[in-house]
Amino acid sequence: MSDINETIQESIEQAGSSKINSRVALFVAISATFMALCNVKDGNIVQAMSQAQVHSVDAWSYFQAKSTKQSITENSLKLLKVQNTPVNPDLIREYEEQISRYEKEKTEIKAKAEGFEKEYDDINLFDDQFDMTEAFLTISIAMFGITSLTQKKWLLYFAGAVCLLGIILGLTAFMKISLHSDFISQLLG
Repeated sequence: MSDINETIQESIEQAGSSKINSRVALFVAISATFMALCNVKDGNIVQAMSQAQVHSVDAWSYFQAKSTKQSITENSLKLLKVQNTPVNPDLIREYEEQISRYEKEKTEIKAKAEGFEKEYDDINLFDDQFDMTEAFLTISIAMFGITSLTQKKWLLYFAGAVCLLGIILGLTAFMKISLHSDFISQLLG
């Protein structure tokens, strides 16, 4: 335990004169600031995803209601046709028009519901990208902390590369350029 304390104490004493620590401080400040901006944008995206999902569920519920009405009308028409009593042809035509109208309305509602599902999927790509950005920047900040303690230049460069990858993912997400990686998403998901 005393070895760890001595290592930390030596690192603290050397910190004031270290160029690595100055670079680490700069990179940490840039990473944390960019991560905060991405976090705000990601929150907005999550809200938009929730809204698209709610609209999709509402549309599919409305589609189901129209399907139920259509089914009831179709069954009523069948019952009218199989009865042995005379039926007013206007009533049959009215039922057939209702069935046709329900079918048309269902087609329109289905298109809207599928549009909301597509909107959700499109937005989700950028949500994943912002999530990956946050993960890479968090890892880089932790690595910068270790770099500051160990004073290893190679670790500074590696942490900088991870940070740069996170910033690239974030910038492309801001610009709505999909760099979505299913492989990375599966690892993180």
